[in-house]
Amino acid sequence: MNFNKRYIAARRAAIALDFKHLNSAQHEAVMTMSGPLLLLAGAGSGKTTVLINRIANLLNYGSGADSDFVPDYVTEDDLRFLEEYAASPTDEARLRVRDLCAVEPVKPWRIIAITFTNKAAGEMKERLEKMFGPTADAIWAMTFHSACARILRQEIERLGYDRSFTIYDKTDTSSLMKRILKDLDIEERNFPHKTVLGYISRAKDMMESAEEFMANAESTGDLRRKIIGRVYLEYSYRLKSANALDFDDLILLTVHLLREYPDVLAKYQERFDYVMIDEYQDTNNLQYLLASALSGGHNNICVVGDDDQSIYKFRGATIENILNFEKQFNDTKVLRLEQNYRSTGHILNAAGDVIKNNAGRKGKKLWTEKDLGEKPLHRITADEHAEAQFVADTIIDSISSNRKWQDHAVLYRMNAQSNRLETAFKRAGIPYRIYGGIGFYDRAEIKDMLSYLCVIHNPHDDLRLLRIINNPARGIGLTTIGRLTELAAESGKSVFGLIRDSQNYESLKSAAGKLHLFADMIDKLRCLADIAPHDELYDALLSATGYVRMLEEKKSDENITRLENVMELKSNIINFINSSGGTLFDFLSETFLYTDLDRDDNSSDRVLMMTMHSAKGLEFDTVFIVGAEEGVFPGIRAIGDHGEMEEERRLCYVAMTRAKRRLIFVSANSRMLFGKTSSSMSSRFLREISRENIDIHEQFSQYGHYDFGYSESLPKRTPPANSEFRTPNSATSSHPRPTIPHSEFRIPNSPTPPDFKKGDAIEHTVFGQGFITSVSPVGGDALLEIVFDNVGTKRILLNSAVRYLTKQ
Repeated sequence: MNFNKRYIAARRAAIALDFKHLNSAQHEAVMTMSGPLLLLAGAGSGKTTVLINRIANLLNYGSGADSDFVPDYVTEDDLRFLEEYAASPTDEARLRVRDLCAVEPVKPWRIIAITFTNKAAGEMKERLEKMFGPTADAIWAMTFHSACARILRQEIERLGYDRSFTIYDKTDTSSLMKRILKDLDIEERNFPHKTVLGYISRAKDMMESAEEFMANAESTGDLRRKIIGRVYLEYSYRLKSANALDFDDLILLTVHLLREYPDVLAKYQERFDYVMIDEYQDTNNLQYLLASALSGGHNNICVVGDDDQSIYKFRGATIENILNFEKQFNDTKVLRLEQNYRSTGHILNAAGDVIKNNAGRKGKKLWTEKDLGEKPLHRITADEHAEAQFVADTIIDSISSNRKWQDHAVLYRMNAQSNRLETAFKRAGIPYRIYGGIGFYDRAEIKDMLSYLCVIHNPHDDLRLLRIINNPARGIGLTTIGRLTELAAESGKSVFGLIRDSQNYESLKSAAGKLHLFADMIDKLRCLADIAPHDELYDALLSATGYVRMLEEKKSDENITRLENVMELKSNIINFINSSGGTLFDFLSETFLYTDLDRDDNSSDRVLMMTMHSAKGLEFDTVFIVGAEEGVFPGIRAIGDHGEMEEERRLCYVAMTRAKRRLIFVSANSRMLFGKTSSSMSSRFLREISRENIDIHEQFSQYGHYDFGYSESLPKRTPPANSEFRTPNSATSSHPRPTIPHSEFRIPNSPTPPDFKKGDAIEHTVFGQGFITSVSPVGGDALLEIVFDNVGTKRILLNSAVRYLTKQ
């Protein structure tokens, strides 16, 4: 072997030692630096670890891992040193190794790593900072929307916008659309604002302007699309007039910039030597165009994704982006990450049984070094009440075996399914949390404060100005606000401009004094924003607007909480600016890019309940998939539609692979949804799981045996003696319950009926020892208030809790 070949091999071997902790597939991905790379990363396969280590390789060694370049200055001594190091590495030699092995190491600001959530971007930054310190801050590790917002802040003036543009989130766009529909006399019931926004979003994804949309609608004579076209035109006009962008605009306008201005395209293609994109299966058309444009300079694009986890078609994601990646980027190298570090063998095998039935996939088989573990369970219950009680009982049993509440997640296809589960959890005293509920930045008082800050930044932001013009009340009534919006629509002026000149308009003269006071307040705060520290500006805002005074004057628990939230926002602003070095208006931009997932609080120990879509990216010790029935999951709309059924099957695969140790499907013989009760057949996805990978337990019910459509007749199974699964002894009882006296309660049909009364010492399976402080009748049940030694006061319903209670 000649000198050059020996040197290249020794260099690669030396670099590889930095990543010896990775498995073979991960290692190959990290060592592939040049050209297009598609990483098909199965669930739980450590894709984030691969991305982090790939960036580390680029920063330390550049293209050294796969380059054929050999520097002129390399000597025989250098070669022997590298070969000796590869055979027996030492820490002392590492610095010289990096000098010898680096081939044009990449500057951090020449790497862009795009994720789908701020949470994922934050995790990436945190891990990189631990490895490289402050240097990592220069890497563009951010979401698509954040990256585009940064580019537009520099370049958007070419498109006729001001750099101080504001960003409208989903709440803002919904408010704007409702107002437009009202102004155009279009009935919301015939054209729901969310539906219209969906049409507009899809049009923008296909780069179809409002004018093009309208022209196409007129050419086809489609009356519905013509009406939506009118709305689209007005929506675009009002956004532009307010110098505002919605989320779709952030990417759309960036793509327009890169397409229409060659110098801008060249600038960013030259800027980014390496483009990396996570969750590529979730990208839409615009995101593909952006990725293609940014990577066109050096052709070094690496995308990570899993075609089996593409579940956001309803948001515009197109699985074709990942399926056709090799056709779109020539000379693509494809690697599969198939080793799973999350789930046990039986769970992975069952998930594989389901997903292999999809035709539109590239194919891979997950495996693990863990043991097979418990088989997934299919529990068949009488109805949705028994389903909820079974889930509650199973969680209680698990907690009594020293598991935590947060180890358990309940996944469902529709939000409506949470109703019975919440009732069962409340009755049993199980703490739970609906994942993706109202977040901090969704609260009305926070929206108000952010609207004030946005108007201080951009007074022509009509949407947010109208939110706060009479909040708190300033005597500017709905009639005046209506006149302002009408004049703005007629004149093309901003609402704030009309307020300043209100004395010149006959319809506004009577309110001109109050309007001028409002405008003067905003102008003074705008002046203060240029000279005062951010915390002082915020304090001045609270004082000048009278918002805090309003909350303090109307004493209530709700207003106390609202006041606490308003003050907490100040902490968020200060923390953001101190940590990022950005401005107050950088904070506003970042805030409106947050998603529900990013906002969620994971600090408390509670059972999590969520839709299957919300569960993507998460993992839990125990996962319940409820409502596993035809017409519920898969949904009725998917039955008979091949593409929709494949999407539902991918959703099932995602839900199954959230489980680390235990996976439990629950289906019901009959279920009431939306006021209608119907008999049910088990989900086809369960019937696709081979018998060696699932256990089926059917609960006795008044409906008798039910044929759930499995390909083989199922033997009647009962849980083993040491099973954690119980059949509720009272959930399906049809016996009437007796009237409950205030002082005590007797559970009906119990083999040894216990009497519970105020003052009794008791022990609960999960909560431990305590004593009853009150017993109150609640319908055919009793509400017990119990003070426990370890967890404080709990209020639980007796019928649900009696099996866990014993008298002392």
